[in-house]
Amino acid sequence: MSIEIRSPKTESEWNTYYSMRYEILRKPLNQPLGSERNDGDIEGIHFALYDNQVLRAIARLDQAEIGISQVRFVAVDTSLQGKGYGRKIMHAVEQHSRKSGNTKIILQARDNALAFYKKLDYQLIKKTHLLFGIVQHYLMEKEHKS
Repeated sequence: MSIEIRSPKTESEWNTYYSMRYEILRKPLNQPLGSERNDGDIEGIHFALYDNQVLRAIARLDQAEIGISQVRFVAVDTSLQGKGYGRKIMHAVEQHSRKSGNTKIILQARDNALAFYKKLDYQLIKKTHLLFGIVQHYLMEKEHKS
């Protein structure tokens, strides 16, 4: 297994990255193609986990406010969930957040991902929004250990 976590580089890699984001996070919610992108993509830091050069997981890291970063658009190939790819990409995101001088990382977890983030030591803060009127989200946070 040859794992590499980095931002997509080529047009083809970017297309695959956004395609995964759409197929996993938007299409199941009957959202239109294009809904997987937003203005934050310009400034956000994109993470793509490749296993033997095949995209397996993605995430984006935003600067939410001074000292706090936010993870968004986390997705793992649905046929490979539970194999450690999500944990690996989250570890890379957290390392980058910490190295960037942040003291805390936050995210909006879907109800079906709460257990995953709890295993990674994220604390449930509160119930927040209902995405597209369908999927309940919860604010979670994790303090970076110094």
